[in-house]
Amino acid sequence: MNASPYLISRRRFLQSAAALTSTSAFGTLEGMGLMRALAQTAPVSDYKALVCVFLFGGNDGNNLVIPRDTAAYNQYASVRGTSANGGIGIAQSELVAINPKSLTAGYGLHPQFAPLKAVWDAGKLAVLCNVGTLVEPLTKNDYAQGAKDRPQQLFSHSDQQLQWQAAISSEASRTGWGGRLADVIGAQNGTTTMPMIASIAGSTLFTIGNTPKLVALPSTGSFGLSGFNNSAVSQSRLNALKELLLLNGSNEFVREADDVFAQAIDASGVLNPIVSSTTSSMDALFANARNNIGNQLLQVAKLIEARNTVGLKRQIFFVSLGGFDTHAGQLNTQDNLFSQLAPALRAFYDATVQLGVSGQVTTFTLSDFGRTFSPASGGGSDHAWGNHHLILGGAVKGGDFYGRFPNLTPGGPDDVTDEGRWIPTTAVDQYAATLARWLGVGASDLPLVLPNIGRFATSDLGFLG
Repeated sequence: MNASPYLISRRRFLQSAAALTSTSAFGTLEGMGLMRALAQTAPVSDYKALVCVFLFGGNDGNNLVIPRDTAAYNQYASVRGTSANGGIGIAQSELVAINPKSLTAGYGLHPQFAPLKAVWDAGKLAVLCNVGTLVEPLTKNDYAQGAKDRPQQLFSHSDQQLQWQAAISSEASRTGWGGRLADVIGAQNGTTTMPMIASIAGSTLFTIGNTPKLVALPSTGSFGLSGFNNSAVSQSRLNALKELLLLNGSNEFVREADDVFAQAIDASGVLNPIVSSTTSSMDALFANARNNIGNQLLQVAKLIEARNTVGLKRQIFFVSLGGFDTHAGQLNTQDNLFSQLAPALRAFYDATVQLGVSGQVTTFTLSDFGRTFSPASGGGSDHAWGNHHLILGGAVKGGDFYGRFPNLTPGGPDDVTDEGRWIPTTAVDQYAATLARWLGVGASDLPLVLPNIGRFATSDLGFLG
């Protein structure tokens, strides 16, 4: 197969079930609770989708959301400097002015986010402040005293990427919270065999659960079996192949492999015409966003456009943009990446509006971690912890900040070092829980998706209606 769909099937569930003999309490929770959750869900008639945008490398949220009021901005500039003096700060005059409804102070977005200003003003874009990986709520004193558990391998790219995608920071996880979310609500899609999760950025932990399938699709071009066409001979060969896949004998693993292959063929038959189409009504909206992330989001838009053909009522999508590990040359690098990201997000939001589903599609960002408030040598910043993220869509209670914006004092009450590594005041578990509840997870089933959610004060941060 060329660029064939990558499917996770019942075989992964069997592997996961075998793993229940391990000492992992989380594995036991997954295995024992999953069937109960699936039994409690029923098919739905309305449509909803989540779109995860992962910014690999650790985006510097300190230059995404910036205080704009004079005193606060001066504090920012005194630490970060500006390009005029070799620093990594953004000039006050260049900021995209935003005024959060619940705050008296003014803030600004990075200048490349001007395309999203109208979405903010319309109340469809929100900022979640200082969110990060946590095992439990943690203060600076707790961190210093070692009085509470902290996430494993803080400031490590690979570990923190996995923890953000798993929403588990106390141990390694073989599943992601997107995959577990699909486990719990998959039955809301009825009896369809179409994959509920589609990644346009390859297979990632976020998308892997115990029972549902996922499909990995290309950002451009087509995918499917090579060597077949619409001729009678070719169709006969394809039918013969499908019949062979049914003759899989008594070996369970052979049956599983053949089932996956057969389902991949069936899925590609439905999805390939959608993603390879060059005549979608969505294309024009992405005219100014034909870049890596724009192409991925265009594919998502085309799949949503064809939602009735696909036959799914609940979907989860994963896209990504890399390059955010800005140890040097941050101003130019981040400016270039944001110049791709912001127009792509705006084009995708406009696509949901055109399709009449803006209130049914919620897009959100994740990243490895934030970056130090204090600059590093070479005009960059180092690995940090808490970070700011964006949520947009018609269901978002936007034009506002959620969570708590940190005190921007290096060595201050929110800094675990003296370089501006903010201790998260909101957990990724709470972020994920708010999204999961909106998609359809009941309160009693939420721990099946987010096993540590009970350690935090709330599972609903309030940014979705």
